[in-house]
Amino acid sequence: MLTSAFGLAVALAAPFALQSAALAVGPDQEQAELANTMSDAKVSLQQGFTASEREGQPISGKFEMDKGKLQLSIYTAKEGKFFEVIVDHATGNIAKVEPITEGEDLTHAKSQKAAMDRAKVKLADAATKAKGQAKGEAAQVFVVSVIPELKDDRPEATIVLLQGNKFSTASERLD
Repeated sequence: MLTSAFGLAVALAAPFALQSAALAVGPDQEQAELANTMSDAKVSLQQGFTASEREGQPISGKFEMDKGKLQLSIYTAKEGKFFEVIVDHATGNIAKVEPITEGEDLTHAKSQKAAMDRAKVKLADAATKAKGQAKGEAAQVFVVSVIPELKDDRPEATIVLLQGNKFSTASERLD
């Protein structure tokens, strides 16, 4: 009797244990999901930067997974305010614009804006240059993110590239 009661308890708890495990997505799993969905993007990050310009100066951008779906997110700055612009990765149209007003996102936006205030090179141009220098056929290389920062008081972009299922990082000076 004890064995069957224990077996019933395990049988009832198992689906919840699996659900919890499915909700706990680590960085490796998120990268794998991103690598698997990047080919769905019809719009490049560089095109996303161009589309977002009507909402301000692009100060960073990235493809990311949001609730299991691919999303193209661009941070912009306009008149002392910061925004997250979501660009539809299939059409290139702006899907949503949200103000960035607090927390870690605001801290990052301010830091990125400080770097872009000293930059002479647009993020889209830095991304295109890094993609062109990647080994292999450029058509098979996706620019996943471009994040500027000040390094030794000079603006520099960290660019994440994806070729096949392998991620790599490049740096491009923006001055």
